[in-house]
Amino acid sequence: MEPSGKEEKFKPKGGVAVIRNPHKSNHPKARPGAPPRSRPRRFKHRMPDPASTAPNLPKDQAEKNKIKEKILPVPKALTDTGWIGTDESGKGDYFGPLVIGGVHVDSKTKNLLLNLKVRDSKKISDNVIKDLDYRIRSACIYSVVVIGPEKYNLLYQKMKNLNSLLAWGHARVIENLLLRVECNKAISDQFGSEQYIKNALMEMGKKIELIQMPGAEADLGVAAASIVARAEFLRRMEKLSEDCGFPLPKGASDQVDSAARRIMEQMGKEALNRFTKLHFKNTLRVMRVENQESS
Repeated sequence: MEPSGKEEKFKPKGGVAVIRNPHKSNHPKARPGAPPRSRPRRFKHRMPDPASTAPNLPKDQAEKNKIKEKILPVPKALTDTGWIGTDESGKGDYFGPLVIGGVHVDSKTKNLLLNLKVRDSKKISDNVIKDLDYRIRSACIYSVVVIGPEKYNLLYQKMKNLNSLLAWGHARVIENLLLRVECNKAISDQFGSEQYIKNALMEMGKKIELIQMPGAEADLGVAAASIVARAEFLRRMEKLSEDCGFPLPKGASDQVDSAARRIMEQMGKEALNRFTKLHFKNTLRVMRVENQESS
């Protein structure tokens, strides 16, 4: 197609106008026989570089003569790196996994979490937790470490200490988040000596400030982490319930013992390793009853 005499413009997405004939003049055509119109070129007076005009100056001296750009300090508001909150769920449940969650909170997400009325997951119903979990995961950078019953029993057999296992999970969550965010502080609930988590942290984690305190769920980041961890625990419990064919109870009550005996009756003693934390006292009670009935 022959190009038209007019400039062709189109406006793509983003609202930027593009000229298709950029070399065509916008000035009106000159009359026949008239001298061509011209516009005087304007030149900006440029000051010579002191380093280039200085005669026979050493290179170091010439560099010193250059005009240095003034570096302004970065406002404190622009250096906000926020903090990481961590918490766990399933620690006191005989059935199901141990889940550790971590959430990064900064000035952008803090107000959102406040508007959602984020608080300790122990004060929220399971249905509300699932909805809050979705909103937190949609807005914040988070990490979740799930230690299923079989893996939990294996690690506990090696470590022989629940606090060491918890510290390992919290440290992994912190390290995972530090791969994605620049952060100088982490807050977690204190479940033992402060050295547990500190010793479990690797190179990146050892560089940050780690705050451990009782009742850390009062912190917004720790509360958000408790919701994320609890929601994941509930999902895993639903899956385990489907695997065994009936709803698994939470906690470590007598009702839990009855469910464990039912699993043993249907699948055998070895099946407890797939669904429970074997070092709980529930296992001894269940086995004692089983031995009495068999004898």
